[in-house]
Amino acid sequence: MTRILFVCTGNTCRSPMAEAIFRRMAEQAGITAEARSAGVAALDGQPISEHSRKVLEQRGIEDNLCSKSLQQEDVAWADLILTMTMHHKRIVIEDYPEAIDKVYTLKEFALYSPEQEANLKERESLMAKLQLQLATGEKPDEQDMNRLLELEQKIPSFDIVDPFGGNLTRYAKCAEEIEEQLQRVLERLREKQAADDDPDQAAAK
Repeated sequence: MTRILFVCTGNTCRSPMAEAIFRRMAEQAGITAEARSAGVAALDGQPISEHSRKVLEQRGIEDNLCSKSLQQEDVAWADLILTMTMHHKRIVIEDYPEAIDKVYTLKEFALYSPEQEANLKERESLMAKLQLQLATGEKPDEQDMNRLLELEQKIPSFDIVDPFGGNLTRYAKCAEEIEEQLQRVLERLREKQAADDDPDQAAAK
């Protein structure tokens, strides 16, 4: 069983929608998985936004979801942590560095390729280096700056835009985008489950 933690800011819009929609889609697909959600700046026990609730109701989902702040227990529980933006991902890794190997943005995991992963790792390394140079008053290396700009052009945006403050249509579009990415996540989980069930066949491939 795969345990997935979805993370956004306040845990009232994007991540609870992802949690509830994923749970329904996994059940329909026959994928054995559990889901939770949390926010990096959430207040515990707040109801999810009214528009989020309506979007879920339109899909026949009536989960009684409330906001929850991200805690060590959630990070330890999860096999996979999927954040809504790169900013959320960086916060999770900064606060819980031991989880670095299981933290991705939702889009990053859904659209995974070895090339993209290598580009992302190089970008993060360059950004950390440049930030350190700026903090110590050192002049940034021009070659590093050019390479960072080159990587930025290659790497697509992995953020799910926050619908907070928008109308119901904006929330519906956000939910559709989440749903589209979750379909790809489920395809990856289905492949993993098949490999776990038949490791000899997976090795033959």
